[in-house]
Amino acid sequence: MLAKLFPFACLIVAACSFSQVATASPQYVGSEVCADCHTEETEAWQGSHHDLAWTDPADGHIIADFSGTEFSLNGVISKFTQEDGQPFIETDGPDGTLTKYPVAGVIGITPLQQYAIETAPGHLQSFDVTWDAFGEEWFHLYPDQNLKASDGLHWTGPYKTWNSRCAECHATDYQRNFDPATKTYDSTASEIGVGCESCHGPASEHVNWASDAPLRDPSPDLSPLGLVVDYAQGNNETQIQQCATCHSRREPLLSGSPMPGTPFHDAYRLSTLRQGLYHPDGQIQDEVYVYGSFLQSKMYQKGVVCSDCHDVHSGNRVAEGNAVCTQCHNEVGNDRFPTLPLAEFDTPEHHFHKAGSEGAQCKSCHMIERTYMGVDGRRDHSFRIPRPDLSVETGSPNACSDCHADRSPNWAARQVARWYPASDKRGPHFSQVFHAARQGDATRASDLIDLALYEALPGIVRATALDLLIPFSSKEIADRTAGLLDDPDPLVRVSALALQRGAGSVNLVSRVLPLTEDTSRAVRIAAARELLGAPIARLPERQEKSMRIASQEWQQSLASKFDFPETQMVMAGIGLRTRNFDSALASFREAVAMDPQLVQSWVMIVRIQAATNRTDAARETLKAALALNPGDQNLLNLQRQLP
Repeated sequence: MLAKLFPFACLIVAACSFSQVATASPQYVGSEVCADCHTEETEAWQGSHHDLAWTDPADGHIIADFSGTEFSLNGVISKFTQEDGQPFIETDGPDGTLTKYPVAGVIGITPLQQYAIETAPGHLQSFDVTWDAFGEEWFHLYPDQNLKASDGLHWTGPYKTWNSRCAECHATDYQRNFDPATKTYDSTASEIGVGCESCHGPASEHVNWASDAPLRDPSPDLSPLGLVVDYAQGNNETQIQQCATCHSRREPLLSGSPMPGTPFHDAYRLSTLRQGLYHPDGQIQDEVYVYGSFLQSKMYQKGVVCSDCHDVHSGNRVAEGNAVCTQCHNEVGNDRFPTLPLAEFDTPEHHFHKAGSEGAQCKSCHMIERTYMGVDGRRDHSFRIPRPDLSVETGSPNACSDCHADRSPNWAARQVARWYPASDKRGPHFSQVFHAARQGDATRASDLIDLALYEALPGIVRATALDLLIPFSSKEIADRTAGLLDDPDPLVRVSALALQRGAGSVNLVSRVLPLTEDTSRAVRIAAARELLGAPIARLPERQEKSMRIASQEWQQSLASKFDFPETQMVMAGIGLRTRNFDSALASFREAVAMDPQLVQSWVMIVRIQAATNRTDAARETLKAALALNPGDQNLLNLQRQLP
């Protein structure tokens, strides 16, 4: 049944025709129009990281030295010059040849400034040699990688394509508009940079309201002020999820900027606390952009929102140093948070460091800092209590060892225990189970289930426990976690769906099918994915309709990301599950055309060719794969297996 609802021909049509561009009122008017009335907000915003997230080279925001400077790495000399006011970068292009490009876009301002290069009409790539705003020098974002032009991670590769990987969070009303037939972009934005309408939504009806003109779109979805987002009347999630649109590690489900106010799980699938992204205890490891950390925090659970600490227009903190924290964490507390312990925290009796020192800063202990993009320090927003004892057990870092790098975690754990001998903050922690599960310890499966069912834990932790159960999938696990398909948190529901693969076909269909009508698009898409290939002969009309709609949403989501090698891998997997081997081959080939280092795709192409009696073609494919990935053990093993 679902295979009929998911024909591959439809995917190609959807890829060409699907668009998120809204045509109805209200319309985007631009930040300059907003500035006419909102002068204070505009003054705070101008020059901010949002304002300067993406600017035109002619706007005068370039801070790098384009006076003929050079940067050399791995034999490639990049030159930075200027001619008649136009900055140029000469470097190795898509074919490895030194090519001179005009700078097409300026990205950011501090602590680094990056530059976008147009390698084909409308096709922008983010260049890896970047300007250190404070060190005032050129540096490479990935100096340890010797990447050639044929590598997918080279600056000309698909993972550095500005149109698909970055622009959405650096522009207002951005639409990718990728054409898979011609492999070209016709991307659009109402304005580059994160303008007023990136957060408040298209303002044409608000302008009408302000001028006492009748609203052309008297939609109940608009606020009384004619805006699509009403932060004054919204709940905490209205603001937090709007910020999370960009400040999160996630998979997009749409083809560009969602309409402001769109629920997060209708536009994205949030990454859980995966290995490589987060440490076992949930501390940041890779660049995860705050939201996944904040969801783990007690502050989030108690109702703190982004604007409690950050001015939403300038992006600056609302106070300096510890004053950000002590606006609530003090002897009198804050009426909004009645459960706050009333005590003085900015004192040596609490932090055991000299007043005014680095160790006395709240952020030093409760917001570890990690540096990304070479020079960009980011703070962990889970606001956790330091647990050096967990470092000993799980290898997770701790704030004490960040400063006292010459001392062991054991030393730090003993010191904290002396300071707080009666603390109740050193009990069992989910990281102990996560660490063991990451090592493949199947004996911890029951503990993972217990964590997933424990409603007092943050949803992102519970969802991660479910993800870690996938390798141990069984009917028992599917049965014990089935109730989580109705969990209030969409992130938990998404992760719970995958475990129903072990339930048996009858139970899988009966449990998963209702979620094709879920309130969140991410859940509906996940349900459609799990039902692919399920033995469904006939459904009542309502259920068939909901499954068809969910399948179409999945199609549209995939079609919006046809320029991602990862999407091509998903498409190939669909081809394999539906036994459409020609389609699987086509997608695997597209994946390696984008990223020649996807060895897994090369292996699958060879195996499909060999299994379908195309041995000569398999040998030629393997030869091409080895030429691009010399010495790869997987390919060499496959070579020995071919007849």
